[in-house]
Amino acid sequence: MSSQFSFKGVATALVTPMQIADGAVDERALRVLVDFQISNGVNGLVPCGTTGESATLNHAEHHHVMDVVVEQAAGRVPVIVGAGSNSTQEAVSLTQHARAIGANAVLSIAPYYNKPTQEGFYQHYRAIVEAVDIPIFVYNVPGRTGSNINAETTLRIAELPGIAGIKEASGNIGQVMEILRHRRTNFTVLSGDDALALPLLALGADGVISVVANETPRLFSSMVRLCLEGNFSEARVIHEELLQLMNLNFIESNPIPVKGALAIMGMIEEAYRLPLTPMSSEHRFAVRRALEELHLMEAQR
Repeated sequence: MSSQFSFKGVATALVTPMQIADGAVDERALRVLVDFQISNGVNGLVPCGTTGESATLNHAEHHHVMDVVVEQAAGRVPVIVGAGSNSTQEAVSLTQHARAIGANAVLSIAPYYNKPTQEGFYQHYRAIVEAVDIPIFVYNVPGRTGSNINAETTLRIAELPGIAGIKEASGNIGQVMEILRHRRTNFTVLSGDDALALPLLALGADGVISVVANETPRLFSSMVRLCLEGNFSEARVIHEELLQLMNLNFIESNPIPVKGALAIMGMIEEAYRLPLTPMSSEHRFAVRRALEELHLMEAQR
């Protein structure tokens, strides 16, 4: 299996633009967003993740969004497509499609709702890597899945051929430190939380899969680059500048605020799939004010 894929920097967890009129995926806006991200310095793209509303994309739409992003990126940056499921068989199927279209890697969420044991997590990823030859990033996000892949299990999964790294969004810095301390060579550790990117990079993480990069790819990429260069004093200035927007992106369930922000910026229509609904007027005002303070109203950063 080909686990020889390394990544450093910022990969944007792309929203999936949709049309207000009929709720369909807005391919034109998605292609514009891909170009906006790449032209503003991100190092990679992650479609069909949590921020991409994968939970409410049907299989045809999931495949279509993967296809469009890989095609539009055209090899300019790596594309790590969301291809996970709480069904191992479905995860294998999505991963097979990712490989067929030339994605560089997949992001495979820990099975949600059915709450596997630690052995269940291991066997889930083992089944995927044995079925499909493509680098796989584990995605640990207990706040969404209802269960945590602990450090010991992560390190065990890391030994499977085909496992390239992990997006760690547990919020447990101690757990991430254990993974960083004991990880094998070339096992990539990516922060799954924008607000924790700087401290995790200081501890030795390799990058971040980011929500806030949707709105401000240039500035957030600059912060991460400074961290990777060891210039944490300058990086901290940007971190503090962006912290309010990072937090506002989760003032309601992701991706409600970030899609609202991109709509305010004129980049997408503000359309969601139920059960997600538009932001409250109070939160919309706060997001708009944060965008104005960062001079992002015309999508310049």
